[in-house]
Amino acid sequence: MNSSPPGDAPDEGRYGEAFFRPDRAGEAERIDFGALAYDDITMARLRALGAGPGWRCLDIGAGTGTVSRRLLGEAGVASVLAVDRDVRFLDARPTPGLRTLQTDVTAPGSFQLVHARFVLMHLPERDRLIGRFAELLTPGGVLVLSDAVDLTSERAPATLYSTAMRAMWQGLRATIGTDVSLVPSYPHLLRGAGLDHVAAEIHVPPLVPGSAISRFWADTWQRSREAMLSTSLVDDAGIDAAVRYLESDACAALSAGMLTAWGQKPQGPRG
Repeated sequence: MNSSPPGDAPDEGRYGEAFFRPDRAGEAERIDFGALAYDDITMARLRALGAGPGWRCLDIGAGTGTVSRRLLGEAGVASVLAVDRDVRFLDARPTPGLRTLQTDVTAPGSFQLVHARFVLMHLPERDRLIGRFAELLTPGGVLVLSDAVDLTSERAPATLYSTAMRAMWQGLRATIGTDVSLVPSYPHLLRGAGLDHVAAEIHVPPLVPGSAISRFWADTWQRSREAMLSTSLVDDAGIDAAVRYLESDACAALSAGMLTAWGQKPQGPRG
């Protein structure tokens, strides 16, 4: 995901600028670790909602394009417009039926499916953006939003892992505006955007040594190290120790979950 907001972030920049730059070596691999952890869950939900032949789809913040390509190859949708602030990873693998658009989070057209994963958590004015996404749906179309939910609450045991995660969320919020605290409100926001049949679910991938999600978090900490250090919650040694903890059999923790919420645009005027 490389999308960013049409506005200023709190301090140092936006996603893909201050941190997680697409031109930094290994960024595509970091994104793909997240895809390996979550794509099967995402695809199962999209197909359960009807994504299939004839559908025109919009994939916002498409990253390396794994969901876009699976929609075409597995669900057999008619077309996917993959939008990202930087499309180098998308354009590296041309795929029939896949169009790319280098822009922020808006796109022209109308779609049976609008999908955004790990996008809104980095952006301000989510209620406005969700309303804009809903406007892009054809009658009967579905909007599907997925973002992270932090499970390292104040009651979670104080471990190397929980300390690093708290430093990451706090540091990213202060520097690029990432905020996962509002993610549980997505079902309410979808209803507020006029959508019907709203529901949500959470998936928490297991943290086991060598897993895709463990490697994703280790890479994410390395790339957001400066933001984490700025919180004074953790030092360099603490981050390194947390990475080793993730890679060890001693790891006993919950990953951040992925909340997916969805809603359907009414077929006609409300009675």
